[in-house]
Amino acid sequence: MALTIDLSGRVAVVTGGTRGVGAGITAALLDAGAQVIACARRPPDRTPEAAGRTARYIELDLRDADAVGAFFRRVRAEYGRLDVLVNNAGGTPYRLLADSAPQQAARVVELNLITPLTASLAARAVMADQESGGSIIMIGSVSGTRPSPGTAAYGAAKAGLDSLARSMAVEWAPKIRVNTLTLGMVRTELSHLHYGDEAGIAAVGRTVPLARLAAPAEVGEACAFLASDLAGYVSGASLLVHGGGERPAFLDASTADTGGGPGGAPHPQQPASNDR
Repeated sequence: MALTIDLSGRVAVVTGGTRGVGAGITAALLDAGAQVIACARRPPDRTPEAAGRTARYIELDLRDADAVGAFFRRVRAEYGRLDVLVNNAGGTPYRLLADSAPQQAARVVELNLITPLTASLAARAVMADQESGGSIIMIGSVSGTRPSPGTAAYGAAKAGLDSLARSMAVEWAPKIRVNTLTLGMVRTELSHLHYGDEAGIAAVGRTVPLARLAAPAEVGEACAFLASDLAGYVSGASLLVHGGGERPAFLDASTADTGGGPGGAPHPQQPASNDR
């Protein structure tokens, strides 16, 4: 059996799919043959394209539940089906809890947890009526698996998102598969805002066992796999795409020679961007 990811004839929606991580996901699904609708609040300067094909952009505010329902009904009416939903839209500013108002934290939780739930419910209404069902992919974060100072509400929402995906995978089986990609640091067009110049980005990359940040295309390839028949028995899973995680701080604090591995400064807190 050839291990080829083929999404020809399938229709995919990527929320926040016009820039950063989302653009990488959109391009990978296009490259695998899918028709892709990328939705976001603001039109992109350039719509993602790959393999000689271009994604379709439709404006959508995911915080408007009525608009979300209308969007997915439009997809069904115009394309006749929906096979893949990637819940990528999200993000947060860097803000310590003591400097935050409850309303600010609530908006972060809404964007990163409630809107994926809203979109998934609307997508299910389409997928459940199809003999082939569908695949829903949540874009999670390592911020939901460890302390996340400065982005605590975001981390809590991402932890909730992974739990939500596992419950959906049970409730909506066998027709709909639901999985999470748990991302570490990804290099996007906004990375310089978080890490400074090329030297700063390289220094942050060296704190990761694979010695670099991920590329959006690599996230997209993992999404294409989970959306494809190659992952036909994968549901309720959380796939770590984080380059090996974070080197334990005690290894760098010790004065002993450990015989190898990356050293350097402690891992900086990564401000989560609006790309995911």
